[in-house]
Amino acid sequence: MNIAITGGTGFVGQKLTRELIEEGHHVYILTRSPEKHHDTDHTTYIGWLMDGYSPWLELPQIDAFVNLAGESLNSGRWTEDKKRSIMNSRIDATEGVLEIIEKSHVKPNVLVNASAVGFYGKSKTKTFTEETTEPGNDFLANVVAEWEKRASKAANLGVRTAFIRFGIILGEEGALPKMVIPYRLMAGGNLGTGEQWMSWVHVEDVVGLIKLAVKEKSIEGPLNGTAPHPKRNKDFGQTLGEVLNRPHWLPAPAFALKAALGDMSTLLLDGQSVVPKKATEYGYAFKYPELKPALQSILTD
Repeated sequence: MNIAITGGTGFVGQKLTRELIEEGHHVYILTRSPEKHHDTDHTTYIGWLMDGYSPWLELPQIDAFVNLAGESLNSGRWTEDKKRSIMNSRIDATEGVLEIIEKSHVKPNVLVNASAVGFYGKSKTKTFTEETTEPGNDFLANVVAEWEKRASKAANLGVRTAFIRFGIILGEEGALPKMVIPYRLMAGGNLGTGEQWMSWVHVEDVVGLIKLAVKEKSIEGPLNGTAPHPKRNKDFGQTLGEVLNRPHWLPAPAFALKAALGDMSTLLLDGQSVVPKKATEYGYAFKYPELKPALQSILTD
């Protein structure tokens, strides 16, 4: 297949690209910096979201589109400008993908659009599945709801559309290296009360779930991209300490995290328990359904 990916040079995108190439697909990576990359027999870099670039003229017939583009949530304090940037980066990328699809003579079979479990809002007591249709009422929920609303327009163009609501992605990059730092310094512990849920997923299963959504022709709408067993922060931290052979003992008070991070502290202090009901029903076999083996695969030789 010919598969186009936005965000293909990022953490998840690179791993997805490698697996698709190994399966014999040709990957077209849309990037704002095509001059920084070199085409290969199986990858082609195409400029987009820049003046003077018309990617729909350069792309061949695309079988599947995967949109992973969006500004990182943890790359700076959440000022009002930062919040607008978080929202706009996702909307602009999705609208850019829709423009390509609209101008393509032959439409792709599917659009798999990144999303996030932030859709469900915050809760210490509820468990969410794809059957939950009402978004939460906080900033992240609003971002995700708008993101999915834009992506769903592809269905009006006759394109099967799925959006994968990812949890905390565990891998050599992303959030985990930052989580590890206090434990390396013998200062790991609960964040706030430690009762908040952490719906996590190993990056290899992220790639697997994206491929499931591409290949399974009846998957539409939301697909939770989380492992089957979410953990409360206190249990996640305890397991992380065990894997690193470090203590889990020094809590970080909520007031200190809020003072240091402002609104961005919600990423650490709030969460939701999300389970992958739809993926399980489709028979997806998680490589890492349990947390400890997932962490060991990343953090130990």
